[in-house]
Amino acid sequence: MCGIVGAIAQREVAPILLEGLRRLEYRGYDSAGMAVLDSDGELKRLRTTGKVAELARAVDQRPLHGLAGVAHTRWATHGRPSESNAHPHICRNKVAVVHNGIIENYVKLRDRQKELGFPFTSETDTEVIVHQVYHHLDQDDDLLQAVQHACRDLEGAYALGVVSTSEPDRLIAARRGSPLVIGIGIGEYFIASDVAALLPVTQRFVFLHDGDIAELTSGGMVIYDERGELVERPETRSELSADAVERGAYRHYMLKEIYEQPRAIADTLEGRIYQGRVVEAAFGVGAGEVFDKVQGVHIIACGTSYHAGLIGRHWMESLAGIPCSVEVASEFRYRRPVVRNSSLIVTISQSGETADTLAGLQEARRLGFGQALAICNVPESSLTRESDLVLMTRAGPEIGVASTKAFTTQLVALMLLTIVLGRRFSLSDAIEQQLVQQLLHLPREIEDVLQLDDQIQQLSERFADKQHALFLGRGAQYPVAMEGALKLKEISYIHAEAYPAGELKHGPLALVDAAMPVVAVAPNNELLEKLKSNLQEVSARGGEMLVFADQHAGMASDATSTVLPVAPTDDCVAPIVFTVPLQLLAYHVAVLKGTDVDQPRNLAKSVTVE
Repeated sequence: MCGIVGAIAQREVAPILLEGLRRLEYRGYDSAGMAVLDSDGELKRLRTTGKVAELARAVDQRPLHGLAGVAHTRWATHGRPSESNAHPHICRNKVAVVHNGIIENYVKLRDRQKELGFPFTSETDTEVIVHQVYHHLDQDDDLLQAVQHACRDLEGAYALGVVSTSEPDRLIAARRGSPLVIGIGIGEYFIASDVAALLPVTQRFVFLHDGDIAELTSGGMVIYDERGELVERPETRSELSADAVERGAYRHYMLKEIYEQPRAIADTLEGRIYQGRVVEAAFGVGAGEVFDKVQGVHIIACGTSYHAGLIGRHWMESLAGIPCSVEVASEFRYRRPVVRNSSLIVTISQSGETADTLAGLQEARRLGFGQALAICNVPESSLTRESDLVLMTRAGPEIGVASTKAFTTQLVALMLLTIVLGRRFSLSDAIEQQLVQQLLHLPREIEDVLQLDDQIQQLSERFADKQHALFLGRGAQYPVAMEGALKLKEISYIHAEAYPAGELKHGPLALVDAAMPVVAVAPNNELLEKLKSNLQEVSARGGEMLVFADQHAGMASDATSTVLPVAPTDDCVAPIVFTVPLQLLAYHVAVLKGTDVDQPRNLAKSVTVE
């Protein structure tokens, strides 16, 4: 899940590479580095531990000049965060490589390379790549062929940027399993893990396919597929602007993205509802024919997207009567699921590059499951390309590591899917129209919840000195509680757990005391009275409670609980609405604790390693 960027241009590339790294830092920030081919054709490299800002300071002190280079921001997998483990890796001052991914056969390659006399200075799997390229370059005397031959030796996932003193006017890019995009300028070309990295220099892009290797020079671009044959990949123009990923007046990206949710939800709905009905064509060409054959749904996702899937299952079964199962993607491919070729495989991923989710989709294909639908936020991602149908969430760039607007737009997408599939089961036209109206009202309801920000900020002070927290919900609100707990632990480092409120008496109640606050979500639904009883169990044990409750829930603050009223909302969309105050709570607690909200320790945004 590292970020790579490269450039070959008619101007100094170091500033371009640095800005690209800043925009890719959400992918990892354990270390950063840059290698540039100077005017003498020699490789100059700088590496630092920590964030890209540290590299920028090093470049200020020791400027790198040149028209071609590669750079990297790292999320550590093989080897601790250190300067020696930072990319780019260089072999004998001739070849430099940056890499995102995992090389699974690196031990075997390393042992062979040691026998050939190659020195190793890092603990990474990447170093075998640069040695392998050098080995083939020594034999082939052609950088492109050397990279092609080296890639055939690699097992695993990679996105690569390669430069060499032997051919200083060339930049080689390769991908298998990890994302890589080429940016097109006037007489210059760029590579990056994400379009956002290159928006300051171009809006023209080519997305490499799995197995592609590209040769870039100031004179043009040539792409070869995994068989070594010349291919053309379509050029696309990004609608994003360079400032689309700026924080603006907000202190953190996460806060900006929380406040962007009304707009993001409206964008997700735009053009997908007509005369009170969901438009099936929004899911892709031939979606209706695919949906006609569906007898069940199988959702595969990770992390926040998995929580969205759990809520989606609740909707599909309770509203539409559709059998639905949800699995953690990293577990799915390692068990033996019962194959149902009439099942619709639904994968959910913000980036569309989550390695576990991609592998789960590929395993489902291999096993013979039915058609696949991707719910994703990034066009041209691997997940969208490998799926039969796609529903883009249109959340816009999400830079904060803790997902917010991606989650709520995923839920909107799942409700749209529930409706179109439900037509074929037990969902009536009248219910569909009610659900559609609830969706259309969502942006305004989210805006109402955001008005609670100041109150939530004040309440967050109660968590500043806490080490543990318990989140409770019932029904579809249980996954909301799970998401709230995840947000708190991700960015504030407070240990947080979520439970169905009815499970308190089966163990968790033993943990409840004045030092462990309990957070509950209480919409006004058929489970409200049950939830109230569960909260009484907490109160009786001296637990301190914070309850986000529907204004009509009949709940009031007392000596042991603080109730924050939430504007009334329909029960079906309540999971989306009640998610927002939990996001704000986690954010304000993290700010109070002084953690790095947008870049929490040990994490990164786009998990492209298994």
